[in-house]
Amino acid sequence: MASKSELRQLEDRMGAAESYEDWLSAARDHDTFTGKAEWRQEEPSELYDHAQIRYRLDRLRKFRKQKDWTGLLYALNEGIHGNMGGMGKSVLYRQAKSGTKLLVEQYIQEIDEALRLLAELPDEVIPTQQKLDFFYRSNVCYGRSALMLSGGGVLGFLHVGVVSELLRQGLLPRVISGSSAGSIVAAALAAYTDEEMAELDLVGMMDSGEDDSKGVIRQLVSGMGSRLTAEDTEKLIAATIPDLTFGEAYAKTGRQVSITVAPAEPHQRSRLLNAVSSPNVYLRSAAMASCAIPGVFPAVMLQAKNELGESQPYLPARRWVDGSVADDLPAKRLSRLFSTNHYIVSMVNPIARAFLPRDDKVRPLRQAATSLGMGIGREVLNFYRGVAKNYGDNWPKFNMMMHGVHALLDQEYSGDINIVPKFRLQNPLNLIMQPSEEELRQLVREGERATYSRIEPIRRCTQISRTLEEILHRFEYGDLRPAPGTYRRPKSSRRRPPPTAAQKKALKSDLAARANPSSLSETSARSRRTRSSAKKSTAA
Repeated sequence: MASKSELRQLEDRMGAAESYEDWLSAARDHDTFTGKAEWRQEEPSELYDHAQIRYRLDRLRKFRKQKDWTGLLYALNEGIHGNMGGMGKSVLYRQAKSGTKLLVEQYIQEIDEALRLLAELPDEVIPTQQKLDFFYRSNVCYGRSALMLSGGGVLGFLHVGVVSELLRQGLLPRVISGSSAGSIVAAALAAYTDEEMAELDLVGMMDSGEDDSKGVIRQLVSGMGSRLTAEDTEKLIAATIPDLTFGEAYAKTGRQVSITVAPAEPHQRSRLLNAVSSPNVYLRSAAMASCAIPGVFPAVMLQAKNELGESQPYLPARRWVDGSVADDLPAKRLSRLFSTNHYIVSMVNPIARAFLPRDDKVRPLRQAATSLGMGIGREVLNFYRGVAKNYGDNWPKFNMMMHGVHALLDQEYSGDINIVPKFRLQNPLNLIMQPSEEELRQLVREGERATYSRIEPIRRCTQISRTLEEILHRFEYGDLRPAPGTYRRPKSSRRRPPPTAAQKKALKSDLAARANPSSLSETSARSRRTRSSAKKSTAA
């Protein structure tokens, strides 16, 4: 067992790591010192059903060794889900720093390899239609992961670090939501491709824009007590977000991005703006509305592109405010629209953080007290709402404030995996009032560091869903795509996202190639080469 000073040194190494690789090296040393490396190798545990996982792992390996592809497909059909035997429990990922039980990791890897193997088996072994039915059904049953970016004012720059690190690791989900400050980062993800995001410097863009948007950060720090105004926010959004609608952004990047806005009037419901529900709404307009803090910024009227390509009001009778007031983390709506059932939360909302326990420091007594306090608060506000029905017309402004407080207390602020960056600045309020470029870049770095400890849980918990998405993409647009007329689309494929502009172009090129005999023979030869390599891999 390591001494406290040695462990402190390792923790300091992890906290000061400049890259995920450096952090992981320190984390492995930490696990060795604390005995958690041995814990990872020990299969028995009360935290999950190790016997069931071991049985299924051995069964899958047996079918692969015997080349019993029908048995392998049947075994996978028995159930592919992220919490088999409790292997998806967050507690399993809070024990060791560098990963979870090796048995769980081996089981996930075995399923991953089995899925890839089945997808590439020749048609005479398993017919294409049977494979399509299986993969589409498995994709729906397994579900998808979503990244939800909370509100938090200028602290939203922590999100930039979070998404940058997830992009570097190839773990950024396709489904993303953003509220308030998180909406600006979400809009950027909607508008820029992976390659563009890798080169993007949001802080630098704000500080080097043209005309009125030039030097937004310098404007924020000019003068004592200066704070972000509605005009500053509009310039910031214009400097960083292209003038695209949700539909146009999806056609470019394929990301299913949603932005939450709350109604400024009573008796209205919040909205989740995205390429499905509001494809013609401008990203800039949605982000501006989601950042309109009640009582600080004026409510915003959304703008949309009409059939002539002109900007016009969207729901002109309505005004919208800060999305985090009503639905900071819209998990239920994302589930209904995009079949998500696993949520990664980047939480920087100062209010919500007070009620959110750290994944690595869960105190049952504190958690129970927090739940009790929030429950009592909700009941008091519910009683007030009943009174307000009779006398509400006399206190309109007070009613709006109480409605906002009720909405804040009536939300769920945690997900399956929570990324909660630390604030190392002594007075965050001063940061909100007068952020400098250096302080904003420090926030980005803090967001990256906070993500390091969540990389392995995210990697393992999303590995199967990412593999299913990759295989279906190959069936729909890649090297596994069957010839038209030789298959039927399963009913379960209806919930698949529509093709992007690039994918439509690729499909047209493919159809043109099939219509050309010489091109078709070349395509057939390429298909034979692919199948030949698949046969070799099955024989290996």
